[in-house]
Amino acid sequence: MAAKIIPIPLPSAFERVIDGKQTKLYLLKNKNGMQIAVTNYGGYLAGIWVRGKNGNLISVAMGFDNMEGLLNQTNYYGATIGRYANRIAKGKFTLDGKEYNLHINNGPNSLHGGKENFSHVVWDGNQIDNQKVELTYFSKDMEEGFPGNLTVKIAYRLTDDNAVEISYEATTDKTTVINLTNHTYFNLNGEGSGDILDHLVQIAADNYTPVDRTMIPTGKIETVKGTPFDFTRPTTIGNNINADNEQIKFGSGYDHNFVLNPHDIHTPVAKVTGDKSGIIMEVYTDEPGMQFYTGNFMSGTNTIRGDKMDEKRTAFAMETQHFPDSPNQPQFPSTTLKPREVYRSKTIYKFSV
Repeated sequence: MAAKIIPIPLPSAFERVIDGKQTKLYLLKNKNGMQIAVTNYGGYLAGIWVRGKNGNLISVAMGFDNMEGLLNQTNYYGATIGRYANRIAKGKFTLDGKEYNLHINNGPNSLHGGKENFSHVVWDGNQIDNQKVELTYFSKDMEEGFPGNLTVKIAYRLTDDNAVEISYEATTDKTTVINLTNHTYFNLNGEGSGDILDHLVQIAADNYTPVDRTMIPTGKIETVKGTPFDFTRPTTIGNNINADNEQIKFGSGYDHNFVLNPHDIHTPVAKVTGDKSGIIMEVYTDEPGMQFYTGNFMSGTNTIRGDKMDEKRTAFAMETQHFPDSPNQPQFPSTTLKPREVYRSKTIYKFSV
């Protein structure tokens, strides 16, 4: 199915007063005509429009035409995820000898920071110029069960080489855990153009973290070689997505953390090519892991832009982050943040044709 030309949403369609604060949609545009949309509600990356081979702007990220769609959806399309991205086993962890209990919202576990997580609050927004916007949020001590007053800043920047840069910074007044990410769902053939099974994917990860039935890492780090998780060479998403493999069955497809090979922010950790559009997306990050999710639980219950439904596996996510359940697994890279420390993280999605 060919990509339908989907217009940039109107900022007025995202204006609301929520909890006494005004919501806004910020539109950023570079010299090539590429555009992104960011809203201070939930820190959402609300849309990405990339020029295709014919010069038309193609919407490559799932999203909505108005605030109603954003408020009613349940799949975190474009959301800022915090305080803790991914899962924490049984919704509890211990810091400095004290146990903290979180909201249980994913089977027996806590997912993406709990019920009223960072994607459900209104951030303070400041558009710096036509290509950058900054969002800030003050998360109070024990919000969603997490200790410490946390001050968070996110900067979204659209560069002239067609890269979307997302920079995070946070400080706390009490020892806490933090793991921030963005949960944009991509379809490089165009939003609403059909499934993503023929997208070509390469991930610079020789290992991944297998999970139990509830999607919590077992604690092991295992090789991808000889498994459906081997994307060290370009492979279509659909090639092994229904393989007779226990891990694939647990996730109903790909919903796993890849242990990225040694890298820095200047080295791409993943590359995806839209089979119909030819649009290429490269992922750069300073995070140690990346959750690759293939929309296995998209269920056609949300109307996205272009009056399409979010059918199963019509988008994928590449969430750069620390590993799931790290607060309970000391062998994983630490997600602990202490007073007088500064949490910093950066991710870049760069597009070309």
